[in-house]
Amino acid sequence: MVLLTLQPQAASKGVQAGLSLCAGTVIPSLFPFFVVISLLLQLGLADSLQGVCGPIMGPLFHMRGACALPLLAGLLGGYPSGARTAAGMYAQGRLTRQEAETLLGFCDNCGPGFLLGYAGAAVLGEARLGAALCVVHILSALITGMILCRVRRQRGTPHALPHGGNGAVPFAQALTASARGAVESTLNVCAFVVLFQTLAALLPGELPWYALGALEMVSGLSVLPGGRAGFAAAAVLAGWGGVSVHCQALAVTAPEGLSFRAHWGGKALQAGVSALLAAGALCFL
Repeated sequence: MVLLTLQPQAASKGVQAGLSLCAGTVIPSLFPFFVVISLLLQLGLADSLQGVCGPIMGPLFHMRGACALPLLAGLLGGYPSGARTAAGMYAQGRLTRQEAETLLGFCDNCGPGFLLGYAGAAVLGEARLGAALCVVHILSALITGMILCRVRRQRGTPHALPHGGNGAVPFAQALTASARGAVESTLNVCAFVVLFQTLAALLPGELPWYALGALEMVSGLSVLPGGRAGFAAAAVLAGWGGVSVHCQALAVTAPEGLSFRAHWGGKALQAGVSALLAAGALCFL
């Protein structure tokens, strides 16, 4: 309240920057992805993945094949697609609480479009660094998942499916529910984007990248040096995500009552793994 009173113009610019980010990046990328993932989930995609992805998810993560959907959603759709998918599958009875909470630790990731376009081309100034950053981010998520799934033992079986059988619903009903749910989830995400962009605008401009990035990833990336100098730092920030990203994930999972402990620990672990992988990648870039 004090900062808003003393710096109203900075707060206004922060709100404008947040709304611009939502209109230009968040809504175009997340809303259609939320609709499609929710639609496919209600039409029974998770049941199809059970047999296809079982031979991969079992050895790597000690999880059933259906658990691949939140991981794929997070890697392709960006924050917080993976978290929303995990919460939705738990609500439909396709994941146990243990599976859903463990997935929250490594399925909520930065999308390739943001890493290639903004982090790589705009911040680091080289497309190849953005591609390398994307590879580091994916590998760090997978390694984090393999560690978490061995630390947290899987217990229990999915509770009864709400619709019986494979849980699929008619297409028209599924499309309507998917669009309605996507609107709510997208607005929740945009609210936190604007809030933390405003807070970042009120903070002193001389704060180091790790302080800004710990709070809001985009603000931390914006002050990084270009080229190799900022590569490892960008990898760490993408792995951690920032408190803003954590709040976005919390907003879409809180209605299901899932614990967030694995998410905090997983993102901290992923930031450390990202730093190690980025340091190794610099030897070849």
